[in-house]
Amino acid sequence: MNKFIKMSIFFSLMIILGCEKDPTIITKTEFITETVTVEVPGPTVVVPGETQIVEVPGANVSVPYPPAEYEFTRNGVSTVYYSGQTTRLNQHDELKSAMNSTSSTKAGILAMLNDGTGFSDSTLDGSKKIGNKTAVNSANSATNKSIIESWITEFIDVVAPAVIAQTDASAGVAGSVSDAGGGSRTGTKVNAKGLEMNQVFSKGLIGAFNLDQIINENGSFGYVTGPKLNPVAADNDAGVMHYTSPGASEANVTKMEHYWDEGFGYLYGQDNQYAPALGQGGLLNDYLGNVSANYAIGIADDIYNAFKLGRAAIVAKDYVTRDAQAAIIKTELSKVVGAKAASYLRSGAGHVTNNNMASAFHSLSEGYGFIFSLQFTQKADGSPYMTNSEVNSTLAELEAGNGLWDRTAAELTAMADTIDAATGINTNN
Repeated sequence: MNKFIKMSIFFSLMIILGCEKDPTIITKTEFITETVTVEVPGPTVVVPGETQIVEVPGANVSVPYPPAEYEFTRNGVSTVYYSGQTTRLNQHDELKSAMNSTSSTKAGILAMLNDGTGFSDSTLDGSKKIGNKTAVNSANSATNKSIIESWITEFIDVVAPAVIAQTDASAGVAGSVSDAGGGSRTGTKVNAKGLEMNQVFSKGLIGAFNLDQIINENGSFGYVTGPKLNPVAADNDAGVMHYTSPGASEANVTKMEHYWDEGFGYLYGQDNQYAPALGQGGLLNDYLGNVSANYAIGIADDIYNAFKLGRAAIVAKDYVTRDAQAAIIKTELSKVVGAKAASYLRSGAGHVTNNNMASAFHSLSEGYGFIFSLQFTQKADGSPYMTNSEVNSTLAELEAGNGLWDRTAAELTAMADTIDAATGINTNN
């Protein structure tokens, strides 16, 4: 009995060439965008939300959906790996801790950042490092890298000595500060402007390192961008294998496949590849779940699905679909930075109202770092939520006079409203 299935389909024509050993399979894939009706003999075929193969006389018809998990194999061996990204994410976490320890040295932190050495976890020492991956794919690269290193100097030369001397922080004076309005935060280490440097440093790296490595295309190129992927299209089309994944005995991964996986690794490198829990580490992954649940509803699933479908499109050599998924990743992942920049200002405003200044400075320092990161975001038109000059102007507002000590709840709320207007995200809920 004939049944009709109406669907968007793609055709895979597979030519098997015989040889003395294993056959070689050459696949030509063509996506057809229009909707067609296919007459399928036999029982009705139910097509759930993943790729299904429907037998049609003379052809294989496949419905392209994201695979259920981010897993791709060749000859039974996974072709997905991103160990370098996981190492750098773990390096960040140790750097963040070092930026809050009075026993740290400037030379030690810079060695971890720029040389990839000196970590307490010796498995993190080696050729991988964050410094040469920071602010390299966006405008003002050298200036932004020097700003990040200046935060290290500020902590080591100004904040740590004041804390060691048991100085109580006050307007214009670095030291330690605790909540006075019933809050629970104590001993927060701040500079003379009230900035907690490890929070500024970490949240600044979310944009300058983490997001920049995935989505931006100025310099060495982010891993899901056209300038990174297009030059290796010919090799991908020809099935040229350049990398050997764990468990494989010979090269089994194309350059384009691996580049995309590295972009995936910068987001999920400390998480479960197959079912991300989110909230892992201290960079983008740590905040994606919160933003997806509260401010940009559902973006966590959208981003994971885009990574899956984009990788499947690379295997299928469909670069139109790949680029469409990259666009989703760029805009949706940028919303994490946009939402947190504003929401931390609002959180800080609440603590200021309650006179819990340690909590206020903690939140506002996170907000400061996220504002710095706004210049590394992308809207649909490719422009950032805020330009470098707009970011610098906003940060100057925060630091005016005695810095965070002088900021009122009304000022902070107005700044959050301005950021919401730039991002199109409502964090006032």
